Amino acid sequence: MRKVMLVGIAGMFGAILRTAIGQWMGEGSHFPIATFTVNMLATWLLCFFAAGVLQKIIHNQQIIDAVTVGFLGAFSTFSALSMETVLLVESGRIVLAILYVGFSLVGGIMIGLFGFYCGRKLVAA
Repeated sequence: MRKVMLVGIAGMFGAILRTAIGQWMGEGSHFPIATFTVNMLATWLLCFFAAGVLQKIIHNQQIIDAVTVGFLGAFSTFSALSMETVLLVESGRIVLAILYVGFSLVGGIMIGLFGFYCGRKLVAA
């Protein structure tokens, strides 16, 4: 039960931060830059942490789950990416939709590899 509460509390903070970034960056632009940015940042952080960084500094698995599943899970938003892609397609901006999905997938993999590389370097140091 404690794990569920920790993940929920961390998720609340992740969702609040995601919403604040969306408002700050302005979600009404032609390209969904806020969702793209939080997804790239969350991917980098998750891969950075998955490289062993969190296990090195935090020895409590419930806290690690709260950070990764709760905070980063609520911070990143695949459902928003999907919905925004559908809205781009619906509005006839097919090329922008393809670019959005392409940059999100390729960019996510690239930034994830970079985050994992940075995490491995930090853990090895």
